[in-house]
Amino acid sequence: MELPPRLDRIDLFRIFSRVVECASFTRAADTLGIPRSSVSAAVQDLEGRVGARLLHRTTRRVSPTQDGTAFYERCQRVIAEVEDTENLFRQTAAQPSGRLKVDVPGRIGRLIIAPALPEFLDRYPQIDVDLGVTDRAVDLVEDSVDCVLRVGALNDSGLIARPIGKLALINVASPAYLKRHGVPESPNDLGAHFAVNYASPSSGRVEDWEWIEDGKLRTMPLRGRVTVNSAEAYIACCLAGLGLIQIPAYDVRHHLEVGELVEAMSSYRAEPMPMTLLYPHRQHLSRRLQVFADWLEALLKRKLL
Repeated sequence: MELPPRLDRIDLFRIFSRVVECASFTRAADTLGIPRSSVSAAVQDLEGRVGARLLHRTTRRVSPTQDGTAFYERCQRVIAEVEDTENLFRQTAAQPSGRLKVDVPGRIGRLIIAPALPEFLDRYPQIDVDLGVTDRAVDLVEDSVDCVLRVGALNDSGLIARPIGKLALINVASPAYLKRHGVPESPNDLGAHFAVNYASPSSGRVEDWEWIEDGKLRTMPLRGRVTVNSAEAYIACCLAGLGLIQIPAYDVRHHLEVGELVEAMSSYRAEPMPMTLLYPHRQHLSRRLQVFADWLEALLKRKLL
């Protein structure tokens, strides 16, 4: 749909912000559902209004200038304030509205969040959710994601972190494996055992076996004839009797209950993994994001911690 030739300032702010987030006029136009020419004209209009060049333009990528970066941060605050103000006078003011784009790890998304989403959508009928379920690290700004759930240590990304809690990790193996190789009682026994090795999907590095002993984190590599790079394959190989694994307890709860897996060395568990919600901006979170984050935190604490 063609936009009118003269846009309101808030429209210009929204278009400019989307260009920065997508690093592309074309991608911004696609996500907004408007012609690329309208996006380019809007940015030129905005630069004329503010009297500064806001974007570096190359054939491959668009990036904000120093002035553009500062202006983008201001735009985010103004847009959020306008949306909050508009909601004050709507009949649906008690119900936050709009679309949320979130990204969560695969197993948590499939086993915990997706089954519980009907509860959230019933409670907030004016909110729609784009649920990304992946174990890759998405770029919140470039992919226009409102929040992500990360499990594990965080890099210093400059994003705003909301700690949720820590996932307990346990050591498990199949009864068939333990019958064949014996039950390890302590890390001293691990030299006679195999692990299903897990390689990081991003770096390819194989994770060492780890445990807490006397308050200190200790690690050692274990022999393994199979290496995987997904949680699904990790659990499947363990069920097949190919070795020991270290896994969040919730991930194998059913397998433990029905006897398909058995916990080993319960006194020598790995360090719990932190769960964190990440946002791109510190101030003026939309109300729909606030209620979703509160709901998600309560859900994860109820189901996982």
